[in-house]
Amino acid sequence: MNVLLISTYELGRPPFGLASPAAVLDGAGHTVTCLDLSVQRLARPAVEGADLIAFYLPMHTAARIALAALERVQAWNPRAHLCAFGLYAPMCADVLGDRGVDSLIGGEFEPALARLADTLATTDASPAAATIVSRQRQQFVVPQRAGLPPLDEYAHLVTADGRRRTVGYTEASRGCKHMCRHCPVVPVYEGRFRIVQPEIVLEDVDQQVAAGAQHITFGDPDFFNGPRHAVAVIEGLHRRHPKLSYDVTIKVEHLLRHADLLPRLRDTGCAFVTSAVEAVDDAILQKLDKGHTRADFEQVVGLFAGVGLALQPTFVAFNPWISLAGYAELLATLARLHLIDNVPSIQLAIRLLIPAGSRLLELADISELVGPFDPQLLGYPWRHPDARVDRLQHDVEKLVADAGEEPDRRDLFDRVWRRVAAVADVGDDPPRGVTPGRPRVTIPYLTEPWYC
Repeated sequence: MNVLLISTYELGRPPFGLASPAAVLDGAGHTVTCLDLSVQRLARPAVEGADLIAFYLPMHTAARIALAALERVQAWNPRAHLCAFGLYAPMCADVLGDRGVDSLIGGEFEPALARLADTLATTDASPAAATIVSRQRQQFVVPQRAGLPPLDEYAHLVTADGRRRTVGYTEASRGCKHMCRHCPVVPVYEGRFRIVQPEIVLEDVDQQVAAGAQHITFGDPDFFNGPRHAVAVIEGLHRRHPKLSYDVTIKVEHLLRHADLLPRLRDTGCAFVTSAVEAVDDAILQKLDKGHTRADFEQVVGLFAGVGLALQPTFVAFNPWISLAGYAELLATLARLHLIDNVPSIQLAIRLLIPAGSRLLELADISELVGPFDPQLLGYPWRHPDARVDRLQHDVEKLVADAGEEPDRRDLFDRVWRRVAAVADVGDDPPRGVTPGRPRVTIPYLTEPWYC
């Protein structure tokens, strides 16, 4: 059975979501080809020769790009069985099914993908269209990365002194214990998480270091869902590769609960921690069911400063509950806490996405606000009750886009503030904490900052 696995976009990372199933399928005797459309062209010979074509959809942007690629794939190979797998596959089941995708696999997708390939290889009849979501524990195998592009073609880490480091990517767990309303993990995993066995994680890191990786991004939705597992991974990583740096994503409440582990992160090579703060307004945080408060966030900022770790907060800056004054307060808070350098500029423009199955739809004010599901957007469109907020979001997004891929964060912050000052009574002068003229690089960052 010839299997073509296609990744469309995953934040500039070499996709674990291709390498892991490639190893499983290869072990089952199938011939596997991988294409990553973020750095490669869609290759017609690979499409025409495939019996099973499976798109990996870990995120919203990936799903939208896959929809655009489907037409060419179907034209080049109308006989192939089409599959979509990953977080957004079951969430987009209706739209993908209407576009001719036969099988949709969410959650722990490797076993189901292998079973599908086995079935197609042993029968002439194509299996009936189906959506499968599995949260069963599995024994992972070492990902097969030989068929992926070189690491140098993906995002890089820029260190605090301005040097670039080659970045690898792996996952130590999937899913999440928590039920944040806006999170796309929740409709699929429903409060569960599954680990990748530590020895598999470390062997995956080993092969990427051998291929030139100097830094590893862990893609876990929350690295501290299983703190003992996380510690086993980072301590094993540091023993084997003491000069290797890494970054992880951890919830605010977990950073507080496991504050004793912050020095261990620092001492094992953690370059920075991403945390989905989302808002600085407690009422909005409660709507999102984030499990932390503004005071908790500020306490974490203090803990990181004390330990000497870099924190990278992310935000859903524009949402139905933010006001012009509230957005100005978000900016002022970042300045006061000296976090302007820490926040990727795109975060100042992020607009709340409401996909199919979102827990946000449980809220009465959201259900009254959204329009019908948009199959092009792959979400429910919404308008802010104050049209000025929507216009500001559009303007900030344009400022960020016009600034290029690696903007001067302080300069862009200043321009965003002045745009806010033009529509809200906040004063023209940037808030305290903005110090023009300092070097752009003050904390490590990845050259692909998008987070959606």
